[in-house]
Amino acid sequence: MRRRLTAEFLGTFALVFAGTGAAVVNELTGAVTHVGVALTFGLVVLALVYALGDVSGAHFNPAVTVGFVLARRFPARDAGWYVLVQCLGACAASLCLRVIFPDSEKLGATLPRGPAWQSFVLEALLTGFLMFVILNSTTGAKEKGLVVGIVVGAVIALEALFAGPICGASMNPARSLGPAAVSGHLESLWVYWLAPVLGASVAVSGCRGVQGNDCCVVAEGCR
Repeated sequence: MRRRLTAEFLGTFALVFAGTGAAVVNELTGAVTHVGVALTFGLVVLALVYALGDVSGAHFNPAVTVGFVLARRFPARDAGWYVLVQCLGACAASLCLRVIFPDSEKLGATLPRGPAWQSFVLEALLTGFLMFVILNSTTGAKEKGLVVGIVVGAVIALEALFAGPICGASMNPARSLGPAAVSGHLESLWVYWLAPVLGASVAVSGCRGVQGNDCCVVAEGCR
């Protein structure tokens, strides 16, 4: 368990440091561009899935952890610890970015560009699609599992490319918590906690509809 929690902490740290770090550099210089930020998020997730997936399952996202619990692929008793270290990793990454880039106002925080309900709906749908892909990509043949990093990273980059300018395309409560807590932009944090968890929960039902009983493979200790 200690190794799994360490992997989740380090993975979430790397995800937030690289992804929001790209957003901060782009905010200060304009050199990275929106496309570059989206690709950074996708690529860092791809790398982390292969680096740490065998240790912790490579959640790095409280909404994904909740989704796996509801799909009976992850023991509910461990979910709280996973969420805690994910949030700590995200906050640690944002603190590092604050030290490195003290002039950044938002530190890559996700804030709605329009009304809050618009970003709520977008975040729920984006996370639902992401969780649906994760669940279906990790079910079935071993060969299918070997490409899960590419698939998940590509989905994250894709969703960030088209939805990022409107809602931030967080799809991850911890990713939003870190920059918000350190920069003080907490006003819309509820959107980026409730919507991803709702979307991930609905995705489990969608996976059941497609995969049947194969979607919810009971993991050891989940009963």
